[in-house]
Amino acid sequence: MFHEMAQRIADEHQLTVVAVEPFPGQELPTLEDRFAAMGRLNDEAVLRGLAEGADATEQSRVSLIGFCMGGMYTLKAAGLGRFARCVAFYGMIKVPADWRGSGQGEPLEYLGRPGVSPTLAIVGGKDPYTPPDDVAELEARSVSVARYPEAEHGFVHDPSRPIHRADDAADAWRRCFDFLGV
Repeated sequence: MFHEMAQRIADEHQLTVVAVEPFPGQELPTLEDRFAAMGRLNDEAVLRGLAEGADATEQSRVSLIGFCMGGMYTLKAAGLGRFARCVAFYGMIKVPADWRGSGQGEPLEYLGRPGVSPTLAIVGGKDPYTPPDDVAELEARSVSVARYPEAEHGFVHDPSRPIHRADDAADAWRRCFDFLGV
């Protein structure tokens, strides 16, 4: 799904965008399977893969987008300084306790590095993964934040979900593309 989204962005907006897929090539059919696999991820490998993906485009200006777990990795990847712009849709600001593994660092630590890529975080006010205190910490790291007070986690990318908020999603996409320079 995220590959198709990145392709649509490229086709419709003439942008080169890499979309985060934390589990490329793995069969993890349920959300529970993906949650269970999070602790086995290694930041170094995931971030190297994102940078290599950007390099493979052979474009000088490559942006990064991610949703949920991919949004969390978008926040981490911003710390590489490799991407022109990064947009994290409801990415976890702090790694949830059940997902922590020895190969993972905190997104806020990556955002504290010098040379961080300009980053926009799209967050829902009712999202347990983006509590207000954590959002304030994002802003303290110079991350631009677009808040949607009535939105829950996952309100933008899948219109078939009951939590989808069409007006908020349209506005979030507008903000995303404005930020990316369309």
